[in-house]
Amino acid sequence: MFQQMLTALSGVLAKAEAHATERKIDPPALLQARLFPDMFPLARQVQIACDFAGSVSARLVGVAVPAYEGGDATFAELQQRIAATLAFIGGLDAAAFEGSEERELVLRPGTPKERRIGGRAYLLAYGLPQFFFHVTTAYDLLRHNGVEVGKKDYMGAY
Repeated sequence: MFQQMLTALSGVLAKAEAHATERKIDPPALLQARLFPDMFPLARQVQIACDFAGSVSARLVGVAVPAYEGGDATFAELQQRIAATLAFIGGLDAAAFEGSEERELVLRPGTPKERRIGGRAYLLAYGLPQFFFHVTTAYDLLRHNGVEVGKKDYMGAY
């Protein structure tokens, strides 16, 4: 699911970049667009979607959560972030996910917000909803700003 949706998000961003070029829109106008002042801008929505895809996958298989460097301030940098996340996920051994639904995960260890949660609940009640929220918000920001994308673009190939 992470791979499908990140690949689709990459396509949506490509259409957004083309939209900006064709209409002579300064790319930061789209990259910093927000639905409401207290919400993150497009670039941050994409970053967070990638972070959830990578961190949820890593925690479920018991490997270190990937860290990404770079400001992700351009469409090209966001595309690189998506590609790096897809490469990380694609490099995980599918067999390592076996039994992860029963694995206990510790979120924010050693802090007052430490929480222990089973792998299934972590994926279904936390990880996927967070991921979809940010992918959907990124899509909505672009659609709201006139980028010609539709449901097929959002869903990608399945």
